[in-house]
Amino acid sequence: GFLTHCGWNSTIEGISAGVPLLTLPLFADQFTNERLVVQILKTGVSVGADEPTAWGEEKSGFKLTKEHVKNAIDQLMNEGNEGIDRRKRAKEFGEKANKAVEVGGSSYLNMTLLIQDIIQQSSKMGVDMIPTSHSDEN
Repeated sequence: GFLTHCGWNSTIEGISAGVPLLTLPLFADQFTNERLVVQILKTGVSVGADEPTAWGEEKSGFKLTKEHVKNAIDQLMNEGNEGIDRRKRAKEFGEKANKAVEVGGSSYLNMTLLIQDIIQQSSKMGVDMIPTSHSDEN
């Protein structure tokens, strides 16, 4: 498993790694990302933080205890059907995420189309997007 604060980058990294996630959001969109992982993809377990902590008020926010962590890890690594299914889903989502960025994958294709469109649009505007090499002249 992977402990994440559920920032978007670490959420995507965890999903791409194909491992179940232990979620501990603190601020803003991290709680939305946690819902995606725990409730929609069903590949993670919440440590228990359920309200955002106001910026600058971290000392009065969620009090993480070793019991919170132990219970969440036990649930995440559960050898019963729920734990097995969670790990299976995590692995499947990891495989899908990695296929998307391979040559011919959906993300690869979309990035290629975006680059082609930028080059085409810049060409219409008279901007040369293809760098040319210049020799150093003394």
